[in-house]
Amino acid sequence: MKRARSLARLNGRILSIFSQRTTAALRAALPLRLALPHLEPVLALNITKEVRKDMLVILRARELAPEEPSDWNTVLPQLMQASKDIDRTFLARIGSFPVGVVIRYEEITPIRARRMKLLYDAALRILRTENSRQRLRGAMHATFSRDEFAQLLEQLFRLYADETRSLSRSVQLPRLLVPLREKIAQELFNVMIRVARPLASEIAAKAYRPTTPAQNEAITGIRPVQHSSEAANVAAATADIGVGEINRDPESNRPPLPAKDCC
Repeated sequence: MKRARSLARLNGRILSIFSQRTTAALRAALPLRLALPHLEPVLALNITKEVRKDMLVILRARELAPEEPSDWNTVLPQLMQASKDIDRTFLARIGSFPVGVVIRYEEITPIRARRMKLLYDAALRILRTENSRQRLRGAMHATFSRDEFAQLLEQLFRLYADETRSLSRSVQLPRLLVPLREKIAQELFNVMIRVARPLASEIAAKAYRPTTPAQNEAITGIRPVQHSSEAANVAAATADIGVGEINRDPESNRPPLPAKDCC
């Protein structure tokens, strides 16, 4: 269970970093700068919603890891129902904002199912590594090569971007921006895709950098600089694979991005 919870915390931290990087890019893109005040409150809650859903997937994989592979067609409906319960909480919180959202399940469900399956399969492989006492970093290294891990992250980011694009089409916008709704949704998707590959490669490089046993022990004790209470909750997991400082923009000397997430 400890490894599964560490993996869930790590996944949440990675999603938050993806959101932070995307937010910075969105502020430089038109027409998104005009729509961002209306999108940002919704998307900030959306990242929390997605982290909770991913945790359900990972913990379900952990429950089934010691057993024979379960039929995905049995597991998926259970996860979908649980995700809709989380959606209802999300929509209730959105109700206090001056915007409206309708989740288009006919559009989102196939994308969500693909992302859940990808994450579920990856979690099963990591959690089924033979050495049950192995730390998360060691289990990941035993399961994926660096390139495979980067490809996995990029695929998950792309599916998340696709689902977020669908959600953004449902956000209520001012009348002047309504004709731009589809363009705004597509540009949001484009920005997230541009962020996805370099960030996936950066995280994989950090997670798979060579270490001696002594250095690895030191890494697991590092606590990165915290920017929010949410970041503090996942510090142990990110330190475990050495990505504590990944939220610093590698293309500039700017300080780490703020903890406020939008996507």
